[in-house]
Amino acid sequence: MRMDDERESDNIEDRRGGGFGGGGGLRLGGGRLGIGTIVIALVASYFLGINPLTVLSMLGGGGGMPAVEQSAPPAHKPPPSDETARFVSKVLASTEDTWNEVFRASGRQYEEPKLVLFSGMTPTACGTGQAAMGPFYCPGDQKVYIDLTFFRELKDRFHAPGEFAQAYVVAHEVGHHVQNLLGISDQVQAARQRAGKAEANALSVRLELQADCLAGVWGKRTDAMKNILEPGDLEAALAAATAIGDDRLQQQAQGRIVPESFTHGSSEQRVRWFKRGFETGDINQCNTFKASRL
Repeated sequence: MRMDDERESDNIEDRRGGGFGGGGGLRLGGGRLGIGTIVIALVASYFLGINPLTVLSMLGGGGGMPAVEQSAPPAHKPPPSDETARFVSKVLASTEDTWNEVFRASGRQYEEPKLVLFSGMTPTACGTGQAAMGPFYCPGDQKVYIDLTFFRELKDRFHAPGEFAQAYVVAHEVGHHVQNLLGISDQVQAARQRAGKAEANALSVRLELQADCLAGVWGKRTDAMKNILEPGDLEAALAAATAIGDDRLQQQAQGRIVPESFTHGSSEQRVRWFKRGFETGDINQCNTFKASRL
């Protein structure tokens, strides 16, 4: 990607090195959860496709997302020598430029999200963020959370190297922020609460695939504005979408595929919807909730 001359975002919070944890557990909602409970949540996430924050909420006795009582460690700007952090900051800035333009064209005002860099774990408005969850978006504080070691895992474990693969991950999480601003996330959450498990999972899949499509819209529009893509970049993003499909992850984790437990979509679906956004650059083409075929 040609990002050397691009600006960096002012919306980066670097919490790495700030320290977090201790005190015998994490206070979530009305109770204190120990490290054993957190491990259970992560295992459930890995093998069953359940959001660890949801498990922590249930184990903590809360309804919906638990509130975290700890204050976040002090944030600072990434050091100039940290090339990966600076790259992420430039990608975030490009999403700001793109979505500001899209929202302005529709008579709306885009609220730029913060992106938090952390190591290991960090408090969020949605519960305690864990590196094992991978990058995620919290609608409660409108922040994207990333432990940058995920990019090494993306390359080494998932065999999806390249800067555009990393940029796709950031753009996907920002896509969730766009969904939140448009009220889509709240509608889906309300529908999931009324639905059975299989239907709730199906709704989550449509939400995630729409975020993939929105990431594609970002890629198309950003390249049109700034000519940032180089040969092989698109293939890198498609490789990342393929690598983190539910079917691929379940096959690796448990040796079998359970489609009714999908929460993000298959590799084929994730590639298809990213490509749809990238080929059209049109947010209106990303309505996965009305699509007869995912």
